[in-house]
Amino acid sequence: MRDQAYLSMPAFTATSCLGNGVASLRSSLLSQHTGLVPCKFESVDLDTYVGITNITEDKVFLPAELQGFDCRNNRLAYLGLQQDGFIDALEKVKCHFDKTRIGVFLGTSTSGMLQTEKGYRELDPQTGALPSWVNYRYAQNTCSVAHFVRLVLGLCGPTAVVSTACSSSAKVFALAQRMLLLGAIDAAVIGGVDSLCLTTLYGFHSLQLLSQNPCKPYDSNRDGISIGEAAIFALLTRDDEHTPSGSLLIKGVGESSDAYHMSSPHPEGLGARQAMQLALQQAGLAASQIDYIHLHGTATQNNDAIESIAVSAVFEDKPPASSTKGATGHCLGAAGALNVVIGALALQQQTAWGSPGTEKLDDTLSPIHYLMHNAARPMSHVLSNSFGFGGSNCSIVLGFKD
Repeated sequence: MRDQAYLSMPAFTATSCLGNGVASLRSSLLSQHTGLVPCKFESVDLDTYVGITNITEDKVFLPAELQGFDCRNNRLAYLGLQQDGFIDALEKVKCHFDKTRIGVFLGTSTSGMLQTEKGYRELDPQTGALPSWVNYRYAQNTCSVAHFVRLVLGLCGPTAVVSTACSSSAKVFALAQRMLLLGAIDAAVIGGVDSLCLTTLYGFHSLQLLSQNPCKPYDSNRDGISIGEAAIFALLTRDDEHTPSGSLLIKGVGESSDAYHMSSPHPEGLGARQAMQLALQQAGLAASQIDYIHLHGTATQNNDAIESIAVSAVFEDKPPASSTKGATGHCLGAAGALNVVIGALALQQQTAWGSPGTEKLDDTLSPIHYLMHNAARPMSHVLSNSFGFGGSNCSIVLGFKD
């Protein structure tokens, strides 16, 4: 049963503030470049940094038949789908599986919220009605992005959106895994898309969680997050005798819920520990077999402290670990899938990533082997953590097929 849980990930793509496609992401990680810039987004008046993509209306155009879906989030999704030959890879999968048997499972938190925010600036002064170009069903609804992607790709299988804050697009790996093991589908397009909007920026500012500088995960002077945006997509199929040796596999997925507080994680990291342990258990691995941990690492005081407690408790051997949010920002609903892709690149490059932006490690945190700089080393297995607002946790183990 354990082997049947393994999933093959034959194709993936990532678009973020570091550029369009995996090559840009890989190059930036290798050079430890950050994509964070001072916030000049829309009418936002906040002293903070963001990870912004290049998806203005004059640069990304939706197909005429899909104009009803037009919003920043769906334009970002459309741009992301064009990268890394992802659509061509899907077309090959469609030659083997019926389009009704390919699912679409995506994570998001903002969806098309910016479009509605713009609409509220143009309310009818007499009736208070939103302008006619605000289309809630296709451009704001949380499921809008999955519906849109499904139509772009010409698929007719099961479709769903997970919205559990920062773990959203990690948990879609678990959803796709269950659907594949149940035999409900033969393949899945999974990932996450989240874009900047005023509600998110001002919301985190009101919680006093935005940094005035590029974020510094695990730094003694860390003071909050830098919000980013991203579009991440991956193809998943069952690992079987046709999967070539050396293929990238999702070997284990662990989910948990703290059930502790609406916004704060459990102070002892119990839910985070459970997610990591369940992922290891499903992968059939001991903690000592993990070669690198890609941390959630948001650069808030609370998150980094509690994640360090959880990681230290699970991993006695202290494998190298780091957060790359100093490069990409915290991409919220897309962060989980981006973490997995960055973990996959670590395996492919045989490089444990450093932590752009981190200058001085916080020595009051529970002891883990935190990397400041890239470290080339042999690696067979990587663990990726994503811990959502209020304690929605997901950990994923990646590895190669023997």
